[in-house]
Amino acid sequence: MNILITGATGLVGKKLVATLRKEHHVVHYLTTSKSKLLEKKNYKGFYWNPISGEIDTAAFQDVEVIIHLAGASISKKWTKSYKKEIFESRINGANLIFNTLNQIPHTVKRFVSASAIGIYPNDLHQVYSETNSSIDDSFLGEVTQAWEMSAHQFKNLNIAVTIVRIGVVLAKESGALVEMAKPIRYGFGSALGTGNQFVSWIHIDDLVALFKYVLDKNLHGIYNAVSPYPVTNKELTVAIAKTLHKPLFLPKVPVIVLKLMLGEMHIIIVNGQCVSCRKILDTGFQFNYASLEKALVNLLQ
Repeated sequence: MNILITGATGLVGKKLVATLRKEHHVVHYLTTSKSKLLEKKNYKGFYWNPISGEIDTAAFQDVEVIIHLAGASISKKWTKSYKKEIFESRINGANLIFNTLNQIPHTVKRFVSASAIGIYPNDLHQVYSETNSSIDDSFLGEVTQAWEMSAHQFKNLNIAVTIVRIGVVLAKESGALVEMAKPIRYGFGSALGTGNQFVSWIHIDDLVALFKYVLDKNLHGIYNAVSPYPVTNKELTVAIAKTLHKPLFLPKVPVIVLKLMLGEMHIIIVNGQCVSCRKILDTGFQFNYASLEKALVNLLQ
């Protein structure tokens, strides 16, 4: 199968590309950096610029599936200009692909888009499934809603749409786990905010496997990509310290301190959602790292 991927050089994209190429799929990828244009066996890069509307239409040759992973990191200071970049890096890319396919002959049958569980409101008691229609009243909620709407438009081209709402990705290369483990390794670890906010997490290998699974099983619709066992921020902090054999003795970092340090983006730390993965489980998907302990041992030891 020929598959076109955006965000192929990112953390998730790299691992997904490697998995797909092992199974002899032909992978095309779009990149905004001409220095990252490569051509190898079953792997070829094409230039695009969603801001200016430029795209190499050769990228779509014989492509049946598009996987849209591209998006600027939310873990940088949310200045006015960077919030615009967070928004546009997701929505402009999807819109450019849609408008291009609407104007050229193509073979695309499916559009698989990343999304985020940040679409669900912050709550200490609600368990969120894909049928929940509430949208978080925050910048993240606004971005994620627009992100998903930009994916749903492909239905107007008779292209099937799958949306994967991704939780907190645990990986050893970068991301939340790396940042949480740093102070703990040096004896300065502590829970953040109240510590009671939920963290619906997923091991990166399970996330890659889930993307591959929705391809293999031809699944359409919305699926939450989270472990079956969400934890609180305090529980995650304690589990990381235990895995690293480090003590925890510092008090929790107050919300006001996090707000002063991080500004508006502090909500990605102090807010949380308890998210269910029952829908993907009911299709037969199995997690290799369902338990937090197993995931942390794999990633930290």
